[in-house]
Amino acid sequence: MSTLVKIIVVFVLSQVALHAQDSTDNEIVVKITNINSNSGKIYVALYDSETSFLGKGYKSIIGTIENNACEVIFKEIPNGIYAISLFHDENDNNKMDSNFLGIPKEDYGCSNNARGFMGPPKWKDAKFEILNNSITQTIKL
Repeated sequence: MSTLVKIIVVFVLSQVALHAQDSTDNEIVVKITNINSNSGKIYVALYDSETSFLGKGYKSIIGTIENNACEVIFKEIPNGIYAISLFHDENDNNKMDSNFLGIPKEDYGCSNNARGFMGPPKWKDAKFEILNNSITQTIKL
């Protein structure tokens, strides 16, 4: 009987340790600098996988611009690998405008200040890890 009790105690303690490591109290502070004007809004998306990157975000926030800068905070983020993309909707039409070739006409940016070459930024350049801590990403447009 004592062996069964020991097994149960070890199992319970291991589960408690696992859940302690899966913190969801993390925050991601996104600071956007060098914005052309105070007009419009900043659309910020957080991605939790390479397959969703630059598509449908895991979470998103619309930020306001003051003094050519913007700050948004993603709260209750679990440990994991993430990336951020954003764009400045300067004309306030709720979309990222592009020319006839698909090249953006409005400023945009990604975490780690990743830039694409002949195309959009890559996941591998924009990704970052959160592990039981809150972080700040500063993105310059």
